[in-house]
Amino acid sequence: MTQRSLDKTGIWVTTLCALHCLLLPVILPMLSLIGLSFIGEELLERTILSISLIVGFVALLIGMRKHLRFYPLVLLVAGGVVYWHKDSLGEIGEPAIILLGASLIIAAHWVNLKLTRRATTVLMPKATS
Repeated sequence: MTQRSLDKTGIWVTTLCALHCLLLPVILPMLSLIGLSFIGEELLERTILSISLIVGFVALLIGMRKHLRFYPLVLLVAGGVVYWHKDSLGEIGEPAIILLGASLIIAAHWVNLKLTRRATTVLMPKATS
């Protein structure tokens, strides 16, 4: 996979993870009726978040080799730490923490894409005829 596709995958996985966490309280009663209550397990949530962070680290490290900027990685780590502690403010604050953590992770991928595109454009200017 390329760095660009990894960043896009990271954005999608993080978005799906956030939607899963935000919608779970609404759909959990229905899931247990059809035998899918495992979707609400903490282990599944932590696994999805961990996969998102691993994909993010790989994408950002590849991008950092091109654009030499460190702050997308800081955004990713901050988002992961915030997201990991989503339960710290209780049920009332959980949606805000989820949105903040997911936004930071998505911002890290978006910034990485932009910086990589800019670095590639600078290194490979358009040919003039």
